[in-house]
Amino acid sequence: MADPTTLDLAALAHTASTILDAATPRFTADRGAPGVVRKGDRDFATQVDLDLERFICGELTAQTGLPCHGEEFGGPPVDDGLVWVVDPVDGTFNYSTGSPMTGMLVGLCADGEPVLGLTWLPLLDLRYVGHLDGGVRCNGRLLDPLGPVPLRESVIGFGAFNERSRGHYPGRRRIEVLSALSGRASRLRMSGSIGVDLAFTAAGTYSGAISFGRHAWDNVAGAALVRAAGGVVTDVAGKPYRASSPSIVAAARGVHGELIDLINTVTGQDWES
Repeated sequence: MADPTTLDLAALAHTASTILDAATPRFTADRGAPGVVRKGDRDFATQVDLDLERFICGELTAQTGLPCHGEEFGGPPVDDGLVWVVDPVDGTFNYSTGSPMTGMLVGLCADGEPVLGLTWLPLLDLRYVGHLDGGVRCNGRLLDPLGPVPLRESVIGFGAFNERSRGHYPGRRRIEVLSALSGRASRLRMSGSIGVDLAFTAAGTYSGAISFGRHAWDNVAGAALVRAAGGVVTDVAGKPYRASSPSIVAAARGVHGELIDLINTVTGQDWES
């Protein structure tokens, strides 16, 4: 079992930060890159995804001795021991169209628990890093911890989806949640990047974020950031978030409970009916 209390998380955060800083010029220069690998309906990877993952994962492992699991090339299980989890370009569609709502995500898991997160948003000139007992910093400045806030005063990020999609959380049921949420929250935002949504939540720009995606590379970095900021992170059923969780709800205290209550009221956690 991995014990995160024995880790020098500040040192690991510094190492990962220097690696992401080194990757930033390539990320910035190739904004608008076309897809070269098709991964499914309306999903693809650019050459930047492939090249940056090789670089970031290679450097993380070389400099820390810890294995790495990336979106494009995989790696060891994300819930066994100490593992870096990397998304080299989160919001690839945004990146390919030139939208600045895209970035590089690096998280560290200890037996599936996110303990360190970095979200670099080069096109917005924002760099977020946070870890257990260390708070969250943006561009080097320590941010205030998240305070409790009611849903009616909140801006909530909501993950992109296709109404016709099936899977564990069918698109039509997500629309029901979105519809109910639109009448309760102050504002809703759909950025196209859960990495952006979670970083903004950790910073207090948003009060919460919901994504029905299960991929650890999308969620781990932001989950660590929100927890470091004093927020609450679970799946949509309210179970504590782990790298293997099927979804993520991250929010400031107070609003998080209201989000889970709203989801329960709309769906009863029955996603097929």
